[in-house]
Amino acid sequence: MVASITSLPVIGVPVKSSNSIDGWDSVLSILQMPNGVPVATVALNAAKNAGILAAQIIGTANETVGNKVAAYKEDLEKEVLVKVSNLKAKGHPNTFD
Repeated sequence: MVASITSLPVIGVPVKSSNSIDGWDSVLSILQMPNGVPVATVALNAAKNAGILAAQIIGTANETVGNKVAAYKEDLEKEVLVKVSNLKAKGHPNTFD
């Protein structure tokens, strides 16, 4: 694993392949790194989340990237609120107030 030979942050993206057991072998190979070899792990097949996490890490030192990540997350929040509004309008009983 590349994490054992670099001091850079490593983000593991477990993938579900045709010869895996629902992707668990991939998940466990990333999660079970020994002490001293940290690897950030995102959900199965969640390369998009890995990219967002990488941008968040970079954004701690680069204000431009940090601002873009913050704007992206604000847009996500707005999308969720619109979806909640739509559910409320349709009379869905399990929406948050």
